[in-house]
Amino acid sequence: MTQTISANPQPSLLALFRTVLSRDLVVAFRHPSDLVNPLIFFMIVVTLFPLAVSPEKQFLSQAAPGVLWVAALLATLLSLDMLFQSDFQDGTLEQLLLAPQPLYISILAKVCGHWLLSGLPLTLISPLLAFMLFLPAEALPALVVTLLLGTPVLSFIGAVGSALTVGLRKSGLLLSLLVLPLYIPVLIFSAGAVQAATIGLPIVGHLALLGAMLALALVLAPLAISAGLRISLGS
Repeated sequence: MTQTISANPQPSLLALFRTVLSRDLVVAFRHPSDLVNPLIFFMIVVTLFPLAVSPEKQFLSQAAPGVLWVAALLATLLSLDMLFQSDFQDGTLEQLLLAPQPLYISILAKVCGHWLLSGLPLTLISPLLAFMLFLPAEALPALVVTLLLGTPVLSFIGAVGSALTVGLRKSGLLLSLLVLPLYIPVLIFSAGAVQAATIGLPIVGHLALLGAMLALALVLAPLAISAGLRISLGS
C-alpha cells in the first residue's frame, strides 16, 4: 500500500478509496478467525436466549427486536479490533498519516471495509435468527433496513473509540466504556422501529432518525477518527 501511494503522489480520490478498501479486505481474509468470531458470537447469543429465558412463542416474538439488536451491537463491538490494530502494529497507520493523500478518504475506506466484514454479514444472517425467535414476517423488512442503516453508524462510532485507544495495551475495557454510551441511541431507534413494525405502527420516523445519524456519521466521524489517530500516534 505504501508503494502504491508513493508511486502516484496524487491519485484520484476514488482510486485511493479503492486501494485502501481492497488492501483492508485482503488483509482481513488472511485472518478468517477474526471475521468469523463476531458472527459466531451473534449467533450464539441469539440461540442461547430462548434456553436461558423462555421458549414460549409469544414472549420470544416480543423480545426478538431487542435481543437481535443487542446481539448485533455487542458483535460489532467485538469486531472493532479489526479496524486499526494490525495497521498500528505493522506501521501502515503511520504511513497513512504521513501520506499526502486526504486522510479523510482513507479513513472512510477503512470504516467501509469494517462494515463489509462485520455489519453486512450480521444483516444477511439476521432473518434466519429472527425466524428462530418467531419474529413476525411483517417485521423482517424493518429489521433488515434498520441493520443496514444502523450497523454503519456503529462502525463509525466504534472507529472513533478505536482510534483513541489504538496505542494502548489491553484497551478493550476502555474502548467499551467510550463506545457503548454512544451506541444507545442507535439501539433505541432501531429496536423501536422493529418493535413498531411487529404491531403494525409506522416506522418512517425511526428510519428517518437512523438515516440522519448515518449522514452525520458519514460526514463528521472520519474527521474525529483522523484527530483521534493523530493524538494516539503523536503526529
